[in-house]
Amino acid sequence: MKEAMTTQAMHKQYSDGVTAFRQHIANPAMRQMFNAGADEFLRQCALGVWQADGGAVTPQHVEWYNAIYCKGNPVPSALFWELSTAVAEYPGFQAPAFFRKMMDYDKAYHQTTARRFVDLMTLMLLLFAAVDGAVSDREAGFVNACADALTALCDSDGLAGDRPRTDAGDFVTRRGSNPSPAPAAAKPGPETASEKETAQPPEKLEDLLAELDSLCGLEKVKRDVKSLINLVKVRKLREAQGLPVPPMSLHLVFMGNPGTGKTTVARLLARIYHTIGVLPKGQLVEVDRSGLVAGFVGQTAIKTSEVIQKALGGVLFIDEAYALSSHDNANDFGREAIETLLKAMEDHRSDLIVIVAGYTALMGDFIHANPGLESRFNKYFYFDDYNGEQLFSIFQSMCEKNGYTLSNDGSKYCKSYLNSLYEERDENFGNARDVRNLFERAVARQADRVAGLESPTREQLMELTTADLKESETEGNP
Repeated sequence: MKEAMTTQAMHKQYSDGVTAFRQHIANPAMRQMFNAGADEFLRQCALGVWQADGGAVTPQHVEWYNAIYCKGNPVPSALFWELSTAVAEYPGFQAPAFFRKMMDYDKAYHQTTARRFVDLMTLMLLLFAAVDGAVSDREAGFVNACADALTALCDSDGLAGDRPRTDAGDFVTRRGSNPSPAPAAAKPGPETASEKETAQPPEKLEDLLAELDSLCGLEKVKRDVKSLINLVKVRKLREAQGLPVPPMSLHLVFMGNPGTGKTTVARLLARIYHTIGVLPKGQLVEVDRSGLVAGFVGQTAIKTSEVIQKALGGVLFIDEAYALSSHDNANDFGREAIETLLKAMEDHRSDLIVIVAGYTALMGDFIHANPGLESRFNKYFYFDDYNGEQLFSIFQSMCEKNGYTLSNDGSKYCKSYLNSLYEERDENFGNARDVRNLFERAVARQADRVAGLESPTREQLMELTTADLKESETEGNP
């Protein structure tokens, strides 16, 4: 059995996890509802986890229960007998009211908030399970059953997801042995069927460069990418002629605000690296802190190693990477993820490229947080905000791809709105994400309008008007 973490460390892990998730909730009313209900819901889940493990409550359980709260919310003050009774009488898992509201919001605006919450809940429940320094099979079974219940609700509503769900069974502590051994490195041998599917034949470099050039804006990034390609190509030519080549790191830092095309360029770079022979497969695996860091001692290295195994042969893209080092606690598990990542970058120099991304100011702090990061990341790509004209071009591109057109008045309104959005931007400015939200909401309003027409023409089915683009006073509160 591993030694349990302190109550203070557990509270920090809980508060950091919930706070980080809350920042991803786009709708203010939804954020407020989540903030009001999350602590009580997760405390109820803690009762279920501890009941599943046999129901024996210790003073440590009481301390942990009373530490399940975020700053600004009421602090619980349960006594030993109260918690023992609550664990024994736990009524069973029920989806919280805010989760159903998240589902409604995601369905209306094509978001993934609800499915991301399932992952947060899984990690928090595993954190509670580790009160005694171990996670049992029964506890993991309860955690997965809770996650299954919420996932089934998402499936029934047809809500899409953007990442595989966390399996609590991967974090079970095996008594008398090391917890869940890390995945073994792949051994040379015949490719499996899945590997053959992943290792696609290289595309034509000129096609990929044309795709890069077609992206709106990003002129400096495009030049930097092409310069990097030339550097790699000449390097390979020198190697073929037996000429010396200086050491070179292909790991990259992408710096810029959300919605500036960082993920899109990372996917293209993975394919380009594959085409020019730098990577054997060229797939891109995208994660953030929650995809690398577990909530208790010893499991972060396992979770990070699993992600690295999936990325071998391609690119590991870590969004908001600064969250791995932005915590004051020297024992924060993000540091464990960084150390595991650095070792993998050393062990897999020929078949793993890591791209870290995030806000410009915060990424500088991240790189300087560890000498190993400074030595491995020495190429920086800067992604500028899109201006009003570029935002409008992005909106037009979305219309074209999806079979919509703008009316004359709609076009004028859209230009004016996006220009104002850029000119008045603040720290919440989402660049292309804001454009995507505008487009999706306009399509939803247009559908409501056109559905009322008796026999809409092809043009009416395609046209977005000013009314479709304008947000009413009652919107934004699902």
